[in-house]
Amino acid sequence: MTMSPALDPIPAAPVATRRPSASMVPGSAGQPLAPVFTAMAVLVLTVLSLTFARSADMVAALWGSAGVAVAVWLRTSRGPMYDLSFGGLVALGLAAGNLLAGNSTLQTAMFTVANMLDIYVAVLLARRFAPTLNLSSVEGACRFLVSAGAVAPLPAAVFVGGMLWWTNGADFFETAQTWWFGHALSIAVVGSFGLAVTRRELVRFRAPARAAETVVLLAALTVVCAAVFLRTSAPVAFLILPLLLLIAVRLRVLGATAGLVLITLFAVGGSMVGYGPYAAFAGPERAMMAQLLMLLGYLPILLVAALLEERDRLSDRARAGQARAERASEAKSRLLANVAHEIKSPVGGVIGIGELWRTGQLGPITQPQTEMAEMLVKTARQVEALAHDLLDVARAESGAVKVELRPTDVPGVLDDVRRATALRPEAEGVRIETISEGDGLVALADSQRLAQVVSNLTSNAVKYGGAGGVVVLRARRIHDGVRIEVVDRGPGLTPEKQAQLFEPFNRLGLERSAVEGHGIGLALAKRLVELQGGSIGVDSAPGQGATFWVELPAA
Repeated sequence: MTMSPALDPIPAAPVATRRPSASMVPGSAGQPLAPVFTAMAVLVLTVLSLTFARSADMVAALWGSAGVAVAVWLRTSRGPMYDLSFGGLVALGLAAGNLLAGNSTLQTAMFTVANMLDIYVAVLLARRFAPTLNLSSVEGACRFLVSAGAVAPLPAAVFVGGMLWWTNGADFFETAQTWWFGHALSIAVVGSFGLAVTRRELVRFRAPARAAETVVLLAALTVVCAAVFLRTSAPVAFLILPLLLLIAVRLRVLGATAGLVLITLFAVGGSMVGYGPYAAFAGPERAMMAQLLMLLGYLPILLVAALLEERDRLSDRARAGQARAERASEAKSRLLANVAHEIKSPVGGVIGIGELWRTGQLGPITQPQTEMAEMLVKTARQVEALAHDLLDVARAESGAVKVELRPTDVPGVLDDVRRATALRPEAEGVRIETISEGDGLVALADSQRLAQVVSNLTSNAVKYGGAGGVVVLRARRIHDGVRIEVVDRGPGLTPEKQAQLFEPFNRLGLERSAVEGHGIGLALAKRLVELQGGSIGVDSAPGQGATFWVELPAA
């Protein structure tokens, strides 16, 4: 029976344009054959169940019609008129099936009412507690299994148990239990399979390799189930669970539900005709054992498949988010590079004009004009330095910065940085020392980029920690590398500020202070150190100064 095209949901029309029409009842445009096919399937399954699977008085242990009806009803609902027509056709199929199976008119009416109660309550609970009908998440699968599978058959089970006790003197608990387990199994297994069959899922199996894998796995499961449940001995029963797990891992929810349908048919059906591991039990007990095996032993695998599918979906979202973030980062880097490049030319012109003005080459100037010219040049040079830093950051983030790793004498780099920093105006009154602990302090690094990093750290130590009067540049050997430390005796940093140190344009609240800076030097230093295969960090506490360190592999 090929019904998958009719089972796929079609998006509802917008509320503003939706009007009552013939398309909301069976036989009109949209899905005219779904209710008819469902009624025919219910009729056939009812006859088969009542003919081969009765176990407790007149109650069948295997009842596939409930699962089929619930799945199709949920997937094709079009509104109250459609529900009424669909329910009427399903009830007609149930009644015809009961009559064809030999039930009396009274019994047919009783079982038709009970089955419709079963199906309708399952549909209502699924719409209320699992409205998305999404079995590809653990929450969605649990909501459907508990509401529609476990809870929905209870009212009908109580009704049938009471009616058969009153009319036939049957054991109430035995008949209610058989009904409950059989219908819960039908909705949980057959209903889940019906909800899992979507166009999107079927597309995944179009590839020849995936289709062949599906056929092989389900065929292997069929062979093992036939050997276990259609024989009195079961030497390969231990293979069912690993096979079902493999199907869940490889084929996800659709494959797992298909496997559960196969196992249910063999387990409950084989038990009803006297085969399998429960052949020694009486009818009701035999049915209950097979039902419990499915409900407690194999049905939880559906949650495993849902968990794997949910993980796949979250992984896809994470990859898509990462791709978007990388594209945004590349765009930002390009923007920074373009802005920095465009800034450099006009700023160079401003500096040149300011120097000409300051030196009097544009004509005589007064002392206030000289001071203004010096301020102009100083500000322009700050903008120029910012443009250079922006270019470096953009190049580093885009991977355009190339580092040439070679053996680098670390003490020599520290000494060069010390002499260069000592000439800066902000280093006046600050003693800069270098300490080399041990011999062989040779790192595998790019000497130019390493000097740039250490110079940045030393400049920051002088500007922000120079109040302590001393800045120490130390190099020492660690287990498999060289550690460079820039130590100041300044005010130190709180843990909160340490966590924000290497963020671009973050000056930790010093934006309005007299200390010059742009807040991108440490971010650039971090990227340059990482490009050289090293790591960078800080050790500090309020009032105890700060130690910025860089660790690089030894040459």
